[in-house]
Amino acid sequence: MNKNILNNEITKFENCRIIRNGNIVKDDLWVRNGVIINPEPVFYEERVSADVVVDCQESLIAPGFIDVQINGGFGYDFSSDNHIIVEALNAVRKGILRSGVTSFCPTIVTSPKEVYYEVIPQIKRDQGGASGAEILGIHLEGPFISPNKKGAHPVDFIKGLENGIETVLDTYGSLTDVAILTLAPELPKAGEVIRKLVEHGHSNGNLLHGEKAVSNGASFITHLFNAMLPFHHRDPGLVGLLTSQYIPQPIYYGIIADGIHTHPAALRIAHRTLSKGLVLVTDAMAALGLGDGLHQIGQLVVEVKGREAFLKGTDTLAGSIAPMNECIRRFMKAAEVGIVEGVEAASLHPARLLGIADKKGSLNFGADADFVLLNGSIPEEVEVLHTFIGGRCVYSDPSAKSIVCQFCC
Repeated sequence: MNKNILNNEITKFENCRIIRNGNIVKDDLWVRNGVIINPEPVFYEERVSADVVVDCQESLIAPGFIDVQINGGFGYDFSSDNHIIVEALNAVRKGILRSGVTSFCPTIVTSPKEVYYEVIPQIKRDQGGASGAEILGIHLEGPFISPNKKGAHPVDFIKGLENGIETVLDTYGSLTDVAILTLAPELPKAGEVIRKLVEHGHSNGNLLHGEKAVSNGASFITHLFNAMLPFHHRDPGLVGLLTSQYIPQPIYYGIIADGIHTHPAALRIAHRTLSKGLVLVTDAMAALGLGDGLHQIGQLVVEVKGREAFLKGTDTLAGSIAPMNECIRRFMKAAEVGIVEGVEAASLHPARLLGIADKKGSLNFGADADFVLLNGSIPEEVEVLHTFIGGRCVYSDPSAKSIVCQFCC
C-alpha cells in the first residue's frame, strides 16, 4: 500500500466506531485532500469509490487532541532554549504525536524581554504532518501576572501594564502568531488591554475583576484552581466565573488533570458546574517523556521525582510531565465521565476556545482529517494506536498489531 496519499485520492476507513456529535457511531470515515468528506455525493453524484480502504479492526476513531498550554518536552523548553527554538519545536511536535496530540500552542512563560524578541519571531503557525503536530499559535503566559500568584514564574521579570497595550507590544515585540495571552485581570489598565486580547490567568483577582475581564473580551481562565485565589464563600474568585450571571459570552477554563495539580473532587466540581467550558491542558514541561532529574522551565530549574515537578528546593509546582492521553484518562476517572466527554475536553472544547471548531476538534464533514485511532476494546485507557494528520498516518504505536500499520509512515 502506498504510504503517500495522492491529490484527490479517497481513503475510506472502515470497520470502526467514530466519535461524532457527542456520540459513538458505527460508520466509515472518508477522507480526501486532508479533509473529512460526506461519502453520499461522492458515490451518487461523482460515481466514484474509495481508492484506498483501511480496515480499522474495531478501533475507535476520535478527533485529534489539541493542547493549548505546553511549555516543552523531551528535554526541550520553549522559554530557555531560545537559541535552538526550531530544534525544540521539532522535537516536541514530533514527540506529542504518540499521545494523540495533532495540534498545539507552544507556551512561553515569564521571561526577559530579549527572550521574547528572539523566540516569538521564530515560532510560526505551521500545518502539521509527518514533521509533527500543527502549531496553532503561541501561548504567552506572562509576564503580566500577579507576583503573589507567580507559580513557576521568576518574580524579577513579572511586569505591570503601566502604558497599557503599548507596554504589551514593547515587551513582546510582535503578536503576529500569538493565539493566547495570559494576564491578570486585576492589573491597572488590564481592561483596555483585554479588549484587544483574549486571555487571562495567574491572577490574584476576585470575581469582580474576572467579570470585568470577560466583559472586555476575555474568554479563558488559565489552569483553573492553580496560581489564583482559592474559592471563598464571600468571594469565590475567578472560580466564580463558571456560574456568574454577568458574563456576556461563553467562558472556558483549563484543567491540568495530571493527578497532581487538581484534586479529583475539585475537578468534579468544575466539570459539573460548567462541563462545556472544560479544556484539558497538559502544562507539560521539558521532562515530558523523560522522567526524574533536573530540568528547565523558563529561567528556573525544576526537579522531577516520579510524576511531580517542583521548582528546585521548593514545594511550588512547575508544570506537568503527563501526556495528553493520560490527562484524558485521569479526567474521565475523576469526573466519572465516558470516553466521549473525555475526548471532547481535549479536542472540541479547545477548538471552540480558539475559534477553529469548523476545522478542528471534530470528525464532521469538512473538518480537517486530524484524528487518532484508540484501542476499541478498552477505550477508557485512551491507548493511542495511530495518529493521523490531514488523513496521513504520522505515528503508529510499535506494539499495535493492526493492518493500519501497512498504511502508516
